[in-house]
Amino acid sequence: MVSPPARKTPAKKKNKKARAFWLKQLHTWHWVSAAVSLAGMFLFAITGITLNHAASIGAEPKVVQSEGRIAPGLLRQLPPAGDSTAPLPADVAKAVAAAVPLDPAGFAADWSAEDEVYVAMPGPGRDAWVSIDRSNGAVSAEATNRGTVSYLNDLHKGRNTGSVWFWFIDLFAAACVVFTVTGLFLLQLHAKHRPSTWPLVGLSLLIPLAIALIFIH
Repeated sequence: MVSPPARKTPAKKKNKKARAFWLKQLHTWHWVSAAVSLAGMFLFAITGITLNHAASIGAEPKVVQSEGRIAPGLLRQLPPAGDSTAPLPADVAKAVAAAVPLDPAGFAADWSAEDEVYVAMPGPGRDAWVSIDRSNGAVSAEATNRGTVSYLNDLHKGRNTGSVWFWFIDLFAAACVVFTVTGLFLLQLHAKHRPSTWPLVGLSLLIPLAIALIFIH
């Protein structure tokens, strides 16, 4: 006689149901985190290479200097010399932007000198500044553009990119953490049928650790 197939116990059914639930959840979180961080991971991977080879990637900075003048009446709106880093008054900033091709509105100003006001306006891939002569309203400005690669490298480092990009990096990093952790749990769930899983995961840890301990001093 052929014995009837063994029935699954309630515990096995429960474990199978739980496994299916977690597989579904992990796959969902894994693909969603991958989708929202895909462009960011591509950008940071490419700029990781360009930063690693920054010395061999040539770039000729382009420097543009300009001069102008603001109305003498606006000089009376300038605060006296001191330790403040307040931005230029709105009317003064607007006049400066009309006089030279740089807009200093919203940037911290250096009010420490008696004879001039200096406003640094750094940005990703560029440096810029504006100076106002307190005595006659003469405006001097300079902008240095270091090219697209430098711009992307500064995005990678979060250099002079502002608060919005600062928070984007944090959110992007959180999405990458979710992507990595869910990937690790998925590996664990599938490892039984993929014998090379844990040796490869171990290599991902051992290779950079060995390089750090042996070759970095």
